[in-house]
Amino acid sequence: MSEVSLTGWMRALIGYVRSGEPDLTNRQMALLMLVYLTPGPHTVRGLARLLSVSKPVVTRALNTLGSLGYLRRERDQDDRRNVFVVRTNDGANFLEGFKRYLRAGDQGADTRPAIGQRNKEPAYAAR
Repeated sequence: MSEVSLTGWMRALIGYVRSGEPDLTNRQMALLMLVYLTPGPHTVRGLARLLSVSKPVVTRALNTLGSLGYLRRERDQDDRRNVFVVRTNDGANFLEGFKRYLRAGDQGADTRPAIGQRNKEPAYAAR
């Protein structure tokens, strides 16, 4: 990985930290991205297999992401024993906002909010 990409990643993370958005762990962020960027349906068992972690690890991460409104569990209407992990609008908005930090970091932009914007709620905040 080049120094330029590490610097961009650092800038993106600094912008994210300054945003006041919830601090997600790497595991939570990876889980969120898997659900949004790979075709479903997604189950706890399948996500655990993809991440090479146990089902309880995925369940704990899902509990946090669910409480933030970024993901939701939904019963399969055809087989009520199955539970799917599904996307939400709040989760999509959060990731759109995170993409903006990544783009700004790649471009070397200062990712701090402009003066007067710091206390405004971002469009992608969980509600």
